[in-house]
Amino acid sequence: MANTMARSRKQNSTSSKIERLEARITKEQKELFQRAADIQGRTLTDFVISSVLKAANEVIQENEMMVLSRQDQEVFVEALLNPAAPSEKLRAAAQRYKQNMGV
Repeated sequence: MANTMARSRKQNSTSSKIERLEARITKEQKELFQRAADIQGRTLTDFVISSVLKAANEVIQENEMMVLSRQDQEVFVEALLNPAAPSEKLRAAAQRYKQNMGV
């Protein structure tokens, strides 16, 4: 994830910034964001962009990565190494596919 964020920061600093993002927020939210930015010694814009990038990367990573329990891992590997024989329905579907695709 650190590589993804570093890449995002590099792309952000090297690419031309032509897109704009606007959001309506409360006064309290802006004050909170500004306080956090001040603590980190950053501009409000930099703080908001880096925070959104971090959150976006985390959401994407969480949804692209599958975490299996030990038992699930064993079942998965067993199914890969010793697959069940195709059922009659599956064989019929494969035959229809071949006919429809001219294979």
